[in-house]
Amino acid sequence: MQVIILPSARDVALYAADCVVDVIDARTNPVLGLATGSTPIALYKELVVRYQSKQVSFRHTTSFNLDEYIGIADSHEQSYRTFMNRHLFDAIDIIATNTHVPLAESQDAGTLKKSAQDYEASIQQAGGIDLQILGIGLNGHIGFNEPTSSFASRTRIKTLSESTVIANKRFFKDGEFQPHLALTMGIGTILDSNAVLLMATGKAKAEAVKAMIEGPLSAMCPASALQLHEAATIVLDEEAASLLALKEYYQWCEQKRQQLHEGNVS
Repeated sequence: MQVIILPSARDVALYAADCVVDVIDARTNPVLGLATGSTPIALYKELVVRYQSKQVSFRHTTSFNLDEYIGIADSHEQSYRTFMNRHLFDAIDIIATNTHVPLAESQDAGTLKKSAQDYEASIQQAGGIDLQILGIGLNGHIGFNEPTSSFASRTRIKTLSESTVIANKRFFKDGEFQPHLALTMGIGTILDSNAVLLMATGKAKAEAVKAMIEGPLSAMCPASALQLHEAATIVLDEEAASLLALKEYYQWCEQKRQQLHEGNVS
């Protein structure tokens, strides 16, 4: 696990954008795993800027989103399909049919199970995910894999924790139906990605970040599963990194890694 600590949330977004562009430049048909939530918005804004300035094209890119609420239509204001269209897809040259978000409008268990299986198959047919973008929840969830999720889990129906429902309540109007279920990639699905980039910013994420990086490998902190990934990069701002016991060591490691990359090992 590579831990990178940067001065600000803006720096985190710029670093993540560099990683995304590098993957797109390096592959003929890149496959990106994408996340929703407040943290990736700055990344998507930066990718739009780079597309508009002709620094990158998404024409040959395929994307798979982590999750979607169960029981609301794709066109719903709070659906993750709408989120992605608003913050990224509608502003770049990605082909709409190459963008994938789990189909979760149905509330029939059999239909949702089939949708989950089809989603897994689609990822495999695309050749797997080259780079998976992640955020982290206050309780350590990645995607909608809440605490106690199996590290071997695949795309499936997941009940949201009370803390996640409360955290997302601000996005829904008073009296409006707020889903308590989601269709989400599993932790096993995420770990199958060739590389993972988790972004975390702000003091509120510091405890979850510490549990992920320095805590035990535990289903109680689903993000700790990234300790098992050979190409997981954790990009933090100073506030999100503030509780790390080995913060200075991670900074030292990154300094030495950059020196090695530059051919200076003194």
